[in-house]
Amino acid sequence: MATIANNLQLVRSRINAACSRLGRSTDSIRLLAVSKTFPAEAVREAFDAGQRCFGENYVQEAIDKIQVLDTLRGEIEWHLIGPLQSNKTRVVAEHFDWVQTVDRLKIAQRLSEQRPDHLPPLQVLVQVNTSGEDTKSGVDPTEALTLAQQVAALPRLTLRGVMALPAPTPDPQAQAAALAQVRVVFDQLKAAGLPIDTLSMGMSGDLEAAVEQGSTMVRVGTAIFGHR
Repeated sequence: MATIANNLQLVRSRINAACSRLGRSTDSIRLLAVSKTFPAEAVREAFDAGQRCFGENYVQEAIDKIQVLDTLRGEIEWHLIGPLQSNKTRVVAEHFDWVQTVDRLKIAQRLSEQRPDHLPPLQVLVQVNTSGEDTKSGVDPTEALTLAQQVAALPRLTLRGVMALPAPTPDPQAQAAALAQVRVVFDQLKAAGLPIDTLSMGMSGDLEAAVEQGSTMVRVGTAIFGHR
């Protein structure tokens, strides 16, 4: 039976192979293990296999895990990758290291105001909705630069880049086109002088395509932890 450690090794091998084909350094890609709906024990198993960055979608579920794994707090990096409501910003500002789903100024302002002084600045990404789906969070690509500039100006936050969830498709060409749209937004922000370094896109099914389009962080859940 496949273990989380074995699965992690396979995912890392996929990333390394994609980087090798493209002439990219394997150090240029960070692997975020998406542990939503899986118990703290699964996170600990991945941690024991060398994984340090974990993504969670649901705030309360994540807080419970963070507290259970409190002894690992200084070594684990927790990322919120799910939608964030205004009434949850304080607890997120107090417990997470990264928030990848900033898609409006109000959320960013609250996170900035509520980030405790004794913690380092909260690392944030602007979430972009390139597929135009009403059910998806994210700012319209045409508004991404304005929002990013506003977020970058806030104290207690550090803008790191862009995150997106392109609509899944089995068509490799459509996959590449959707990911390329996100890369365009990232490049626009960089060209405007914002000191960003993180392009978070790519999941279990399209991580190779994402690496090809310049992703610096892939968010992988199923291929590591199994089906939910």
